[in-house]
Amino acid sequence: MLGFLIRLLPFWVREPLLIAVGTVLGVRIMYLAVRDQDRVAAGLGLVFLVFTATRVYAVVRALRARRKPSEAVSAAGPTDVAADQAQGGAPAQAQPQAPAAAVPGSGTGSATAEKDHNPWVQAIAAVAVFGAIAAVLWVGPRVMPSEEVASEPASCSGETHEALPKAFKKTPPPVTGEELCKALNRSDLAKLLGTPAETASTASGTNNTAPLTDGKVAQPEAQIAFDTYTVNVSATYNELTIDQYVKLMKYGTETDIKTLTVLGRPAVFFSDHTMKIEIDLMNGGSGGPVEQGPLARTLTVALDRKDRGGYFDITVWSTSGALPDDGALLDIAEKVLPKVPERPVR
Repeated sequence: MLGFLIRLLPFWVREPLLIAVGTVLGVRIMYLAVRDQDRVAAGLGLVFLVFTATRVYAVVRALRARRKPSEAVSAAGPTDVAADQAQGGAPAQAQPQAPAAAVPGSGTGSATAEKDHNPWVQAIAAVAVFGAIAAVLWVGPRVMPSEEVASEPASCSGETHEALPKAFKKTPPPVTGEELCKALNRSDLAKLLGTPAETASTASGTNNTAPLTDGKVAQPEAQIAFDTYTVNVSATYNELTIDQYVKLMKYGTETDIKTLTVLGRPAVFFSDHTMKIEIDLMNGGSGGPVEQGPLARTLTVALDRKDRGGYFDITVWSTSGALPDDGALLDIAEKVLPKVPERPVR
């Protein structure tokens, strides 16, 4: 439909329009291709530039064709008639002649000159209009605020400060969920996960206690969510060492277990599935059965170098089931854990 409408336009409007649009799109796409090193975009930009070059060539040919008739009339003038008479030839029979050129200043001459200039006026007007449109499209995104600029990463501040459980009132006290959140909510966290363009959508910290301990073992945690991945860091202040933890794994559901050392502390990698719980708010908040959620990858690191008990868990998962490589969890541990105080000697 658009092509049909363009073909209906006069030549001296259609061609400058196509040249203006092709130039703007071609230059813009080539700029983006060079910036992003995208070969497909570079090929597309080249197509637009070649198309524009063909339209420019068509306009140049049309301008030359308009000049040739006037040049032919001026070349075949009185000189040719005098040459025929000098050869003694009979006067040639009068041939129908084209209407004589209008005398300068007459009304006919003015109308002809006006017609000659109309294509140029149309071309200049078309280029000016579409040049202005192209300028608006080019400058608009840089002037108008975008949603990406307006979006701010989630912050750990402004959380509700509830009374700490008794397990957090020991001396010296364990780290709190808010402190873990501030250590985890780094500006480069998305980059460490391999998704540098994303910003945190939620950030939270809670002061929990470990299950089955009657509230005597502190287990604070922090969680940062992105569009692709969710990261959870927790600290468990019990007496379980990493070596004991690894031995218990053979009775659990953990897979892909790998022991290593992180920051001079014993550590272990393992994979396990998260739990999926659905709550129906329309029916009084009733919940369905607990189901198996997506696979998660966890790096567990001892609280201190001597591994006297207790550990940090750094867990990453996504709703799609995709996981970053283990190097991402190692980078997070090496950046975040030094910001968290080590458990003091008991």
